Amino acid sequence: MNQMLQDPQTDTSQTQPPVPQGPATEHPRFAKPQRVAFVQACWHRDVVAEARIAFMKEAEARHLTHVDVFEVPGSFEIPLHAQVLAKTRRYTAIVAAGLVVDGGIYRHEFVADTVIKALMDVQLRTEVPVFSAVLTPQQFHETEVHYDFFRRHFAIKGVEVAAACAETLLGLERLRGQVAAGIV
Repeated sequence: MNQMLQDPQTDTSQTQPPVPQGPATEHPRFAKPQRVAFVQACWHRDVVAEARIAFMKEAEARHLTHVDVFEVPGSFEIPLHAQVLAKTRRYTAIVAAGLVVDGGIYRHEFVADTVIKALMDVQLRTEVPVFSAVLTPQQFHETEVHYDFFRRHFAIKGVEVAAACAETLLGLERLRGQVAAGIV
């Protein structure tokens, strides 16, 4: 997923909207307990951790209270961990979070594309849903302005991926019940 950011020297008026903080919403409950694996890349750990923190808070609000966190060196290592975790059948979903930036040595788009395709392959092979908060900005500079922007952005993505995870698990729970009952 490409995220654009204005160069701080040319435009500092761009601000990220705050993480949604509306009134407490009662979310549907699951028929069976759900266990989620959260696989986080350690490259730019302080930025990526914001997704995990926001995910955990939103996941709890959505009755996903069994979340195991795993760390890997970088985003490239996430798909293998996701596959091994999915094959254990202990997890009903896997969430991946990482930041792939242009290090000047290789095309970061290649790494990001490879990771996303591999995560989709894991999901389709194992039938365990895999969610991505692996982001690759068009521009990332090692400045406090960019770090602050992406910390806020990852917090928003953490909430969004928790919502997607919970809604997908609820939908799959309903669909599997219909299949078992012969409705579908």
